[in-house]
Amino acid sequence: MSNEMINKKTRQVESDTQSKMLSGSAWMSAASIISRLLGALYIVPWMAWMGDKTTADAANALYNVGYTPYALFLSIATAGVPSAIAKQVSHYNSIGEYGISRDIYKRGLQVMSITGLVSAVVMFLLAPFIAANSPTASAADGTQVIRTLSVALLLIPTMSVTRGYIQGYQTMAPSAISQVLEQIVRVIFMLASVFLIRQVFDGSVVDAVSMSTFGAFVGALASMAYLVYVVWKKQLSTKEAAAQSPNNVTVSTNQILLSIVKTAIPFIIIGAGITIAQLIDQFTYDPIMKSVSDYTPLQIQRTYGVAAANAHKLIMIVLSFGSSMAITSVPLISSLMAKKDHKGLSRQFNNSIQLLLLIIIPASIGMAAVAEPLYTVFYQHDDFGTSITQWSSIMTIFLGLYTVVSIMIMSANRPRAAMNGLFFGMIIKLILQYPLIDYFQTHGMIMSTIVGFGVSSLFIIRAMYETEPFDLGLLARRTLLITIFSLIMAVAAVGIKEFMYLFIPVSDRFLALLIVLVVAFVGVVIYGYLILKSKLADKVVGSKAASLRNKLKI
Repeated sequence: MSNEMINKKTRQVESDTQSKMLSGSAWMSAASIISRLLGALYIVPWMAWMGDKTTADAANALYNVGYTPYALFLSIATAGVPSAIAKQVSHYNSIGEYGISRDIYKRGLQVMSITGLVSAVVMFLLAPFIAANSPTASAADGTQVIRTLSVALLLIPTMSVTRGYIQGYQTMAPSAISQVLEQIVRVIFMLASVFLIRQVFDGSVVDAVSMSTFGAFVGALASMAYLVYVVWKKQLSTKEAAAQSPNNVTVSTNQILLSIVKTAIPFIIIGAGITIAQLIDQFTYDPIMKSVSDYTPLQIQRTYGVAAANAHKLIMIVLSFGSSMAITSVPLISSLMAKKDHKGLSRQFNNSIQLLLLIIIPASIGMAAVAEPLYTVFYQHDDFGTSITQWSSIMTIFLGLYTVVSIMIMSANRPRAAMNGLFFGMIIKLILQYPLIDYFQTHGMIMSTIVGFGVSSLFIIRAMYETEPFDLGLLARRTLLITIFSLIMAVAAVGIKEFMYLFIPVSDRFLALLIVLVVAFVGVVIYGYLILKSKLADKVVGSKAASLRNKLKI
């Protein structure tokens, strides 16, 4: 075979891999963005129906007190299963062993049913302890909310297995659709419950919050019903392929279970990284603030709620890009590892990081630029909330980078490097937590997270380079160019925003939305033009960006 033919084949494989990455990321990103938007938009009527601003902020903080430990228990219950199952299924499918893939799914369902039950019981029993050590004015209210959430743990683990099985076929659309369906049903149930309890029957805030959290179970039920239907169709279509599997690999039931557990444990630890950081905040913020400030318990609860709940809901919209890319990269990297395609693996590492940064840096900087009107739209005009959202937006870059690089290196069978990176990052956060909160107060909590995940990401990227060396110089140059283009966009966005302030009061929620939409549109146009004109998008995204540039005649 001539060198020209080899190069042509290499380019085709690279193009196919990149196309799968983009397609999968597009589906998962769209689903995540829609889900996060719903998760952020519901807060407008939800808080309005709760009562006045103080009552609404307290309710939101109480909601978050329940959700942060729930997120950790959810990670434990699912044990990183979507990624672990996807990795295993993709590996065996790539060598034609479809029968083993189906056995992995069945055993995964059995394991997750047990872990879901155990996690639900443990969370229910630990609820009083968690609530008593959280920044909430009432431990009894916190206990009720946490226990209501524990019910969802009975169902979501088996749902996660099913999503992972489908993703293992490098098909992201069903998982994306189920995610959106889950969120739609959850939000409808939440809003209906709050409206009936608070507005119709004049019930208590804690009951309204509890029924809101119960919506997690109702949404999961709807999502699971859809996924079961998809798996039924998927198994019908792959039944013949499974029957024709070469059966060159023999794996016992115990081996399958051990494989799932071994693969899943690192994924749970890494997947819970952001939640671990949030739990550090939840357990340390209250005692530190009491010792370094003269805040009342209600003020501590409110400021914590703004940072950990209000701003966090907004940045999760941007962070969804990183989560989507991490999910999509697992089966792709696992497949490359199974084929021992080291050059392809090196390219995948570099391309994935560049693609993430191409999206998340401008999105985060852009969100910081419109933080004031954005916070007004979802909550109310508040200088403190604006400042917290700006810092949280910058934090998103580091959270997104950690999410992608940690999952990628684990998919490349380097889980220890990912866990070490998280460990060192969280140690740094713990060390900095007190002095930064002492000096910067609530902002210090966010700053310690930025430094912590910055350290984690750099540690993991170094380990990735040691695994499969890639062009760090190229990555650095393109990161710098993306940052410059993002800052140019931000300057223009701030200029447009300040000009609109001359005519529009930002305190009005509807007019604030108008400002956000106009400034966001201008920002997207400017950044889009810069990356297309410079052909940066062509180099990172590939032929689809070149085609768009030609159509727009840029």
